[in-house]
Amino acid sequence: MSDTRSDGELLRAMAADADRGAFEELYRRYAPWLRARLRGRCADLGVVDDVVQETFLAVWRGASRYRQEDPSADAAGWLWRIGSRRLVDALRGDGARGRLRQALARLRHRDEASAEERVLAGVEHGDLAGALVRLSPELRAVLQATVIDGLTTREAAVLLGIPPGTVKTRAMRARKQLREALA
Repeated sequence: MSDTRSDGELLRAMAADADRGAFEELYRRYAPWLRARLRGRCADLGVVDDVVQETFLAVWRGASRYRQEDPSADAAGWLWRIGSRRLVDALRGDGARGRLRQALARLRHRDEASAEERVLAGVEHGDLAGALVRLSPELRAVLQATVIDGLTTREAAVLLGIPPGTVKTRAMRARKQLREALA
């Protein structure tokens, strides 16, 4: 018989007994996976590391909200929903790091990319990179989930924690904005 506890057992132990060992095991099991997934959506490793930490802090505080009895619920999906929402918040600038970046940008009077950065982005990615950067984090997240990750509308909805209709609407808006920006 294996000594490895299931994800649900770990989360129940965290919720019932504030079991630090269960938390550490869950962290070791999922932190590298979550970090890799988030790095696919954000190139700033500092932001990614902060989001991973914030995600696991939220898991520690909210382990009792995990619903194992729901057959469609799995710990990885639950962690991903928390992490992706935290990433969107961080990219919006709602996090401490984002507020600090905004303050520093105002101090430096550097609200836009330098000429060198614009040239390099144009050489590497053409106009698409600029058009993608101008999309809101919510629209980029839907494009990432549906186009790059290849998820269905329903899977993207579960992943992002939003209704399927909202995924469809955001995907339509994102495509429209990209068409207009690239026309």
